[in-house]
Amino acid sequence: MDNIVLKSLRERRSVRSFKQEQITDEELKAVLDAGTYAPTGMNYQDPWIVAVQNPELIAQLVRMNKQFTQQEGNPYYDAPTIILVFASRPDKWANGMADGSLVLGNMMNAAHAIGLGACWINREREMFDTPEGGELMKQLGLPDGLMGVGALSLGYPAKPLSPARPRKENYYRIVK
Repeated sequence: MDNIVLKSLRERRSVRSFKQEQITDEELKAVLDAGTYAPTGMNYQDPWIVAVQNPELIAQLVRMNKQFTQQEGNPYYDAPTIILVFASRPDKWANGMADGSLVLGNMMNAAHAIGLGACWINREREMFDTPEGGELMKQLGLPDGLMGVGALSLGYPAKPLSPARPRKENYYRIVK
């Protein structure tokens, strides 16, 4: 079975090299909108999405993220846009991490579908558990009780996407 959605899902790749040209507002809104249509437990719509294009704030996020990795260079791969996803801590909503992850996945697939590149970035939970992260969440107008789920580096890919690696054998099972 094949259709445009299944083809897009098979062809999407994580992009780690971006052009410095900023994406359009229309493209950004399309990706953000796709995130709002991710399934959430009980349709609670718990996640919060923050798109960052401000260079000073991006520099702060890069610095904060680098504190939790041994990785060289920019942990957001110099993308011109960073999308942060937050959700309720487990004591408030047990599905927060799963719901936020689905939001990130929807946005990654939407980005690919419109010709953008995206890469899921980790360490937002650690970043926003710090005093600096808590203060930044307040500055962003987020409610108390949230945790960082993850982020997307978003922009125009600087080079063509590579083909998919072969899938592992016996990746799935069908039990009838």
